[in-house]
Amino acid sequence: MTEVLFNGLAGRLEGRYHQSENPSAPIALVLHPHPQYGGTMNNKVVYTLFSCFQNLGFSVLRFNFRSVGRSQGTFEDGPGELSDATVALDWLQSVNPEARQCWIAGYSFGAWIGLQLLMRRPDINNFIAVSPPANEKDFSFLAPCPTSGLITQGCADEIVTPSSVTTLVKRLNTQRNVSVDYAMIEGADHMYNNHLVDLYKTAGHYIIDAMKKKTPTKKRRGRRRKSELEDGTEDETLLLENESETDDFDDVDDTPLDDEDEE
Repeated sequence: MTEVLFNGLAGRLEGRYHQSENPSAPIALVLHPHPQYGGTMNNKVVYTLFSCFQNLGFSVLRFNFRSVGRSQGTFEDGPGELSDATVALDWLQSVNPEARQCWIAGYSFGAWIGLQLLMRRPDINNFIAVSPPANEKDFSFLAPCPTSGLITQGCADEIVTPSSVTTLVKRLNTQRNVSVDYAMIEGADHMYNNHLVDLYKTAGHYIIDAMKKKTPTKKRRGRRRKSELEDGTEDETLLLENESETDDFDDVDDTPLDDEDEE
């Protein structure tokens, strides 16, 4: 994992980046939760998503929005952070010109920003939105949603109401040629405490399945069964099964990491 710095419209942006050995590997950008409530690129959920993409062969970037960590600028509650995400995606694509697919993933506030970016960038092929704040933010801009994706929600979320996310998913799935999978993770709160491995496996199974598809098929709900992953994905499935043995993600600190804390 490499520390990276790149220029945003409000100044320098700080990130952590993993480069795949395969020049044509897919790329993914992961966005963190609300900066004014302690959200950083080192948030446990963000790190879980980052690790999942990394372990499945992606080149993947996570970064701090403006005003967070060593990223410069002032929090703007939407427009500025969307600008930051746009610059970050441009940087990621510039160092991976042969990438065959482009994904966006975000958690809470980061999911809201990520889905806005999705609407502006037809080069994004798929998305993962973890606990999008549908009870607080306006998602009417997803009209229509340009591509299929995965939305996850904790059943015990005390910040984002599960019913609001369910309503959002139902609305998106009324659109043609778009299939939004919905994974409700039993017992998970907003921080996914003690359920990060569940989130990792849910996201990983979705990524494996989506990468095998060229066009959307019938709409699906919830997690994939192991039997649905066995055709041609033995290595990836084994990877996900091994990750379930320990909840290493719970050891990730939400505070910004110093250089010596990253490998």
